[in-house]
Parts: sequence; C-alpha cells; structure tokens
Amino acid sequence: MVGRFQQLVLLAQQQQHYNYGRCGSIVRTKTKRCVVGFPVWQDGYGGGFCPKVVKLPPLHASVSGAGGAQYSEQLVDARTRKRKKRIADVDQDELLDPTQLADPDSCFCEFNGVHIHHKVYNAETEADNAPESQSGSQLSRHDSRKLGLPMILLHGFGASVFSWNRVMKPLAELIGSKVLAFDRPAFGLTSRVDSFLHLSLGNEDAKPLNPYSMAFSVLATLYFIDFLAAEKVVLVGHSAGSLVAVNAYFEAPERVAALILVAPAIFAPLGVRKIKEGTKTGTNTTTEGDESDSTRLWKPFMQLLEGLTKLAKTIAQMIVQMVMGMANMLNSWYKKALAAFLRSALGVMLIRMLIDKFGVAAVRTAWYDSKQLSDDVLNGYTKPLRAKGWDKALAEFTAATLANMESESKPPLSNRLHEISCPVLIITGDNDRIVPTWNAKRLAQAIPGACLEIIKNCGHLPHEEKVEEFVSIVDKFLQRVCGDQKELSAQAAA
Repeated sequence: MVGRFQQLVLLAQQQQHYNYGRCGSIVRTKTKRCVVGFPVWQDGYGGGFCPKVVKLPPLHASVSGAGGAQYSEQLVDARTRKRKKRIADVDQDELLDPTQLADPDSCFCEFNGVHIHHKVYNAETEADNAPESQSGSQLSRHDSRKLGLPMILLHGFGASVFSWNRVMKPLAELIGSKVLAFDRPAFGLTSRVDSFLHLSLGNEDAKPLNPYSMAFSVLATLYFIDFLAAEKVVLVGHSAGSLVAVNAYFEAPERVAALILVAPAIFAPLGVRKIKEGTKTGTNTTTEGDESDSTRLWKPFMQLLEGLTKLAKTIAQMIVQMVMGMANMLNSWYKKALAAFLRSALGVMLIRMLIDKFGVAAVRTAWYDSKQLSDDVLNGYTKPLRAKGWDKALAEFTAATLANMESESKPPLSNRLHEISCPVLIITGDNDRIVPTWNAKRLAQAIPGACLEIIKNCGHLPHEEKVEEFVSIVDKFLQRVCGDQKELSAQAAA
C-alpha cells in the first residue's frame, strides 16, 4: 500500500511539472485583479492531476491605495532630490548660513536689519608690520605718492567681494589708506532676508527699505563711508555696481572724491542733448493801415480756422497722452505681474533653472580668454549658491529692480549724467561681450571731463583679467586728479 502511494505521488509531481506552466501560472482576471494559482488535486490521488486555480481575495482598497501612494511619493521625492541635488555643480542638499561660509578675513555688520558681509584691507596697518630692512628713502618716496583717501568697491550682478580679491591689496598700497568691499543683499555672503517680513517690521511712519532695492544699496554705501570715518572716498563700481556708485554720488556728492566706473552697466544717452532749439520767424512788413478790404473780410474766417486748428492739436495731444498713459499703465501692470511671478514658487524654480544653465557660462563669457579661468575663480563665483535662501533672494532682487525701473520719483540716470562734477574714470575691455565697449565711449562723452581707458585683449572683468594694467591706470588717474588736491590741501595747512 505504501509503495502504491509513493508511485502515485511521484506520478503526480511529474504531471504537475509538465502542466504547471499551463494551469498553475499566475492569472489576471478581466477586472485586472491579481490572483495566485497553485495545484490542488482533483478526484483523489488518481484523478486528472490538473492543478486547480484558487482565487485569493484582493487586498482592501485602503491598504493597497496607501501603499501605492506611499511608493509614488517616495518616487517623486527621489526625483525631486535628484533635480535639486546640484545647481551649477553646487550641492543643494545641505545649504548653510552665510556666516558658516565666511573666510578668515570676513567681517559682518548689521545695517537696517541686514547682516552685511564685507572685507577691509588697511594699508597703514600693513605698513606698520613691514620689515625694518626696507630703506627709509623707499618709504618716503612711497608715502609721498599716497593720497590718504579710502576706497569702496562695489561689485556687479552675480559677483561678490570675491571679485575684488586680487586688487584690494595693491589699491590699498596705492592710496595709502583703507579699501573696503561689501556684498550687496542677494549676493555673496550677506544675509538673505524675507523682504515681506522685513518690510512688515516697520510702522507706517518709518517703513524700512526693501533690502534688495537700489536705495538700500546706496544707503549702505554711505553707511560704509561713515564706517571708514572718512570725509570723502573714491567709489569704484563694476558693471551694475557702477549704478550704485553714481546713485550714491547723486545722494551725497560732497562725500565722493572721484568715481571709477569699470565696464559700467549704465545706458548712455543716444545723443548730445541740445540746450535750446531756436525757431526762425519771418518779419511781417504789413502794417495795420495797409490791410486791404478783402483781408478784413477774410480775417474772421482765418481766426476761426486758427481756432479750429488749435482745438484739433489739443484733442490730438490729449489722445496721445491718453494712449501713453494706458501704455504706461499696462507696462506697470506687466511689471507688477512679473514681480509677483518672480516671488512665487514657480518664479524661484525658474531662477534656479537659469542659474543652473547659464550661471557658469556667463562667467566664462565675461572673460576674454576663458581658458585662463581657473577652478578657484569659478568656485568663488558659485560659493554663494551654498547659502540658505540664495534663490529666493535673487528672485526678490530681480523683482525690486523692476520696481525701481517703474519708479518715476527721479528722472532716469542717463538724463542726469551731465550733472556729475567730480573726476570720473571709465575703464573697459576692448572685447567686452556683456557691456559693449561703444557704450562706455558714449558714457564718457555724456559725463563732463570723464577719462576713458580701454584695455586690450580684455573682457568684462578688467580687475580680474588684467590686474597690473588696471591698477596702473587707476594710479595715474588718481595722481592726476587727486594729487593736485592733496598738494593744495597741504599748502593750505602749512
């Protein structure tokens, strides 16, 4: 009996092996519910040995749905982390407070609720620490050329204090005083603040400025003039920093000894404005007594025609003003809508995409010879992307720039360039692909007495690409325009 049972079991296993692919595979019903099949003997041990498919009850909808949703969320989170992982080849998973990214010589000060990152190089301190082996004659010759005027450096869009690293020391030694550079809000290691929260802290009588506005940067510049305890300073602005320098001059011209504009991103006026255009008028030789009868008859009609002409001109002017007003209103709405979009999550995402795609490429484009661009320089430009809130701050800065363009409280800067009375030096490269050289030439023509210097084989960053030439040009300019003032001051004091 036992032997018979073993034979039946062996035969059943063989039959199951041959038929399992046909009868025992996993089956999907019309409702796409997954069932599991396994062999069950029919008709005892001696039946057809065809495995029977047994349908297991499906999982409860809440259980299966929760599992699927959880898996989907994990998949989306993984994809988001993958996209968010790097921007311009900078890891975005662990962003830091700007103070944690500071250099050993970095300094921070609070101005209107914003912690501003800055660096100061003091030539006087360095001179005190100079080796005694230096001869007295060399010191006296060097001291005789020092101007004693502090200098403030203003970086451009997307740059920071880092862009001035190579020229801070030689410029400080040149003027024999302090050279200060600071990061404007939204750039470098200056703290990123929420503009809405910042503005809500003030009352209606004294609302704080938007930290990302031009007005804030101008007041910060004037604050650092007081910080240096200086009556006057030399302002050096690069690219968009030139806008800050010129606006700071108009805010307090008595505090600015000279302006040095490097590849200035200031739109020059298209042509020289005429003071007044004269009109030629003919002389009427006809006297009242000479008027003929026909003239007296037509005179009322001529007066009526003249009145209708004036009325038509007035109506035309009103229509033109109305159209221009509507255009300005639409333009204002457009800018406000664009600013609101930039502050949204979608706008911030767009900022991140643009920086990721064009950030490093823009730095390479700014150089005349991108092959000379080292990894250290690229890392210096991308380092601020490791700071918390860099993307939102950049979106806020762009929105504030649009708001500043919309403001009509002051005339356009290009219309005020002829009012600048301090010495001005404009430096640009002959192959600037960011701000064309011809714009610098027009700018030099628009500013009275401005001096223009064009550096050959140079791009948008003369103070980084051509350090020695840049410092030499600044030296000659300051000795020419400020050296005479120093001698006059010394004679007056004597």
